[in-house]
Amino acid sequence: MCIEIKTPQKVLDIGGLKVGGKPGENPIFMIGTMFYSGHSIVGKRKEGTFDKARAEELLAHHDEMCDRYGISACIDVVANFPEEMEKYIDFVASHCDWPIMIDAWKVPPKLGGAKYAVEAGLKGRVIYNSIAPWSEDLQSEIDTLKELKLSNALLVAFNTEDPSPQGRITLLDQKLIKAAQDAGFTNLLIDTSVLTVPLIAYSMLANHLVKEKYGWPAGCAPSNGSDAWRLPDPENLEKKRSVKKIWGKTVFEGIDSAGHAITAIYYCDFLLYGAIENNAWLFPTCAVADSILATLRYGTEKTLPPSEKHPLAVLFPDFVEQAKSMM
Repeated sequence: MCIEIKTPQKVLDIGGLKVGGKPGENPIFMIGTMFYSGHSIVGKRKEGTFDKARAEELLAHHDEMCDRYGISACIDVVANFPEEMEKYIDFVASHCDWPIMIDAWKVPPKLGGAKYAVEAGLKGRVIYNSIAPWSEDLQSEIDTLKELKLSNALLVAFNTEDPSPQGRITLLDQKLIKAAQDAGFTNLLIDTSVLTVPLIAYSMLANHLVKEKYGWPAGCAPSNGSDAWRLPDPENLEKKRSVKKIWGKTVFEGIDSAGHAITAIYYCDFLLYGAIENNAWLFPTCAVADSILATLRYGTEKTLPPSEKHPLAVLFPDFVEQAKSMM
């Protein structure tokens, strides 16, 4: 691959972390989800009850894994109700220093979480997830967000009429970027929407187009493909089951890792990697991929990542010192 991009790249500061830039410049931004549908720690959603001890364990392990592999990370918080969202945001914010993504399918809990984040003094740490084409009332959503003056938003380039890489750009041009800017967002992360494992390729191509045209950080969720993959059940061919259930957890982790690793080295600034528990195999996978990408950049431009916390520096310090001596 060619890592040269002609368009100047925007490097965002989100909660003190740098996101975006040239391929191999900054650590890949890994976004893991908590309180997702079916998450075992969730109790009664409307009341916002959850297993706090287990949630604390997950966050502590997440921090440990970030340090071990040089990963730059974000916690994606999912809720169905505004009050529920507030409780989750408050808990995560008080137990870690990472950026927090406010994620909900419906607009009320998203806006409720956004309002709460402003009141709690978390404006610089939160990312609004998302400005999306399926919004029930996008103009009303924009009007409310404009008053909150948040900076960071995820845009979901999901074009049902044209699923090609260029179709994602068309949707951004015709609708999403203007909507986000009208809402007052100044830092945009572009999610190029994975649907299936093979179509991870379309997101990779779209990521390149995004970075070439706009310079904004681009990324996607390969986990959408691996999690959704279904195969005929050998015991009942009329039914389909998940790859994990058919082929086993080890095979699933290999498939999931392959999708994330190949995406990570092709014009990708961030990855929404699914359940936070998946960091067990995806943090080392993506840290190694990121190290290879940074070395590719060094091999072509004789430039090393500026951060000493980049996976290349954390995992391969001897190589970095040798490379410095040859610059």
